[in-house]
Amino acid sequence: MSGKTSVCTSTSESICTVAGTGMGTGTGTGTGTGTGTGTGTGVKAKRILTLRVNGATHQLAVLPHRTLVEVLREELGLTGTKVGCGEGDCGACTVLLDGRAVNSCLVLAFQAEGREVTTIEGLAPGGEEGGLHPIQQAFVAHGAIQCGFCSPGMILSAKELLDDNPAPTAEEVRARIAGNLCRCTGYQKIVEAILDAAKARLAAPVKPADGP
Repeated sequence: MSGKTSVCTSTSESICTVAGTGMGTGTGTGTGTGTGTGTGTGVKAKRILTLRVNGATHQLAVLPHRTLVEVLREELGLTGTKVGCGEGDCGACTVLLDGRAVNSCLVLAFQAEGREVTTIEGLAPGGEEGGLHPIQQAFVAHGAIQCGFCSPGMILSAKELLDDNPAPTAEEVRARIAGNLCRCTGYQKIVEAILDAAKARLAAPVKPADGP
């Protein structure tokens, strides 16, 4: 019978503890056969995560296996990011990671460390006072939001598209949002909204550069 407990500490992690117990018995014959049994338990502690979300830096104690969507919703209260299938198929959990659309249910929170995360809450930081982002405005104007469950992910996918391609065709819009599922609108209104947002962004006056 044996047991062990170990504690490790580093400057970049919180204390991690691994505890284990084990016991075993064995019998053997001259021919070299034997049997044995054993049991063990382990506990892994939280680590310190530095996460930059919507322009703000957060330090959190997080278990290593936690996904980005779990941390955004449960630790930071950013519930605009939805949880759908949990398998990366529906796109409801889409956020931008360094400007690229990702399924946050498939990304570990620690994989986002040192990178910029943008959620739907960060798209128009001014909220009601600052108004909606042009893509959000277009979704409202075209009735592209019904139940709203898919909308945050759909809008962020559209943001990535228009940043890459300011004047997409309808076919290009449909291809880019193929990973975002909607059960309400039939997609046509969503496509129209994204095309309209593209036109509005192109027509917007260019802000003068800062200077004397």
